[in-house]
Amino acid sequence: MDSYITMRAGCEATAEFVDRKSRFIAQLVHVESEDEAAAHIAEVRARHFDARHNVPAWILADGTERASDDGEPQRTSGMPTLEVLRGAGLRDVCCVTTRYFGGTLLGPGGLVRAYTAAAQAAIGEARAAGQLVEMTSVVPVEAHAAYARYEQVLRLVEQAGGKVEDSTFTDEVTLSLVFRAGDETGFAAAFTELMNGKQQLSVGTPCFAEF
Repeated sequence: MDSYITMRAGCEATAEFVDRKSRFIAQLVHVESEDEAAAHIAEVRARHFDARHNVPAWILADGTERASDDGEPQRTSGMPTLEVLRGAGLRDVCCVTTRYFGGTLLGPGGLVRAYTAAAQAAIGEARAAGQLVEMTSVVPVEAHAAYARYEQVLRLVEQAGGKVEDSTFTDEVTLSLVFRAGDETGFAAAFTELMNGKQQLSVGTPCFAEF
């Protein structure tokens, strides 16, 4: 997996779908662990303590995922919500859909459609509000160069599609760089050639970040 979409941290997207007076309120947030997902689920249940159901579904960047029907008929609510998250390419998110019963049974098909629609609407709200961000597999690199080589190094970074996150100027220039995973190898080769084989480069561990 080279990239995925997630909610911006600290944001919550909420959307409501109504069918025959039953209200389905989807609440979507960024989470990075099972504990954070559990905290969001608990918060929503406290917020909507009088609701008939609070159906959770979450998926993490490592592929771990969970869903519960929270008392609804099996596979009519939690799994459809999870399928929406998967289909949108979302990771590190938790969606809890609150249902206030409207007095009319919707049947399994109606429930699947309603929970699906609520989750899709919440994602739509997040997208419209600019709350969705793409996380890309990147590699941090730290390069050290003499002042005379500074402009040349910047050109190599640009040619390799990298970004300069920070520059420190002391007796030499230290550049904190980031590349899409794989692009750092081309830069490292060009940089080593520029420095005549005198390696002054430190390549970090791949991670996911906005790029």
